[in-house]
Amino acid sequence: MASRKPSLIVVPQQPLSRPPDPEVLPKASRRSFSAAEKLRILHEADACTQPGQIGALLRREGLYSSHLVTWRRLRAAGQLQALAPQPRGPKSPSPDPLAEELAHLRKEHARLQARLVQAELIIDVQKKVAQLLGELPRVQTPDEPS
Repeated sequence: MASRKPSLIVVPQQPLSRPPDPEVLPKASRRSFSAAEKLRILHEADACTQPGQIGALLRREGLYSSHLVTWRRLRAAGQLQALAPQPRGPKSPSPDPLAEELAHLRKEHARLQARLVQAELIIDVQKKVAQLLGELPRVQTPDEPS
């Protein structure tokens, strides 16, 4: 029998591991474009006549073609103020004078209800004190003769 040659086992060497970088990267923020920037980019895109020029413009500005489509629609609709960056999040309702008056009246109603409860409590306490002292005043009604 022929003897076999011993196999060579190669163990890859681990590169010297470095400790992780302790620097914290800042959180990325959403880009916003002013109306002037959007119009400038739209004018440049409209001036592109050769194939690939719009793609180069989009890559240079870091945009997607959907940005151009949306901005062109807004420009065509005459909404130049809509080209300005819009604040994100829920939109606050426009002030309604009737809603303000209703809120004021509800607040006043709640205040008067609280005063009524307090007045009724005081009257009940006065009645109980008068009963305890035995001096219950007789209240005349308009139907009774004096």
